[in-house]
Amino acid sequence: MAYTNVLLEKQDLIGLITLNRPEEMNTFTVPFARELNDALWDLERDPAVRVVVIKAAGKHFSTGISLNEFKGKTQWEYRDFIRKMDEHNHTIASMEKPVIASVKGYAIANGAGLVFACDFAVATEDSRFGTTAINVGLICLGPAVPLLRHVGRRKTLEMVLTGDMIDAAEAQRLGLINKVVPREKLDEATMELAGKLAAKSPVAMRIGKAGIYAMSDVPYHQALDYLGEMFAALTVTEDAAEGLKAFAEKRKPVWKGR
Repeated sequence: MAYTNVLLEKQDLIGLITLNRPEEMNTFTVPFARELNDALWDLERDPAVRVVVIKAAGKHFSTGISLNEFKGKTQWEYRDFIRKMDEHNHTIASMEKPVIASVKGYAIANGAGLVFACDFAVATEDSRFGTTAINVGLICLGPAVPLLRHVGRRKTLEMVLTGDMIDAAEAQRLGLINKVVPREKLDEATMELAGKLAAKSPVAMRIGKAGIYAMSDVPYHQALDYLGEMFAALTVTEDAAEGLKAFAEKRKPVWKGR
């Protein structure tokens, strides 16, 4: 598929998606949202890719949905429109491969939601985050879903209902960001994390991500039993046998992904 609103490339085992509407601060439109979602699935299906990175062209990661999109639609048309705006949140959670957000500048509203939905996030010191739609009479309910999983109900209510911005240091303190770096170190730090993940067993990575997502949606004891079953399934894979053998032989494992 040919992409224009996003750019797609691969480096070794890492797939990179670049949000490519810099002149519009990478705001979401229907074509933009569709291409982002399609690119995620393209990389998910690519056997040569183990980790996905989402980064941005221009000064800012994304400042949310383009306000020009909020014109001349019926409620039913808005329903379908919002489904498209939120589709990447479903996709990232469904993917077997880890997804890293590489953030600079503003990540606002749907842009913040994209960061919160990713499995990992690396951000520059000057990054700022906000679920700001309430400031224009709307509300960030889509971004609130992954946000709630990170920070709990009280902080989610504060961020969504005040629309206040937070800086990268506060985002890291809240668990929304894994690492904060100077702007000139963003690509290096992101690719270092991506490379570390890509070097792990893809089977263990797949089972680990699926298990951690699943346990957040079920009761405590059910989660323990379910993850126990997943771990048992992992122990009989070729990668698990190879990992244990390589450790005993003091060598680097050779993963087969099965």
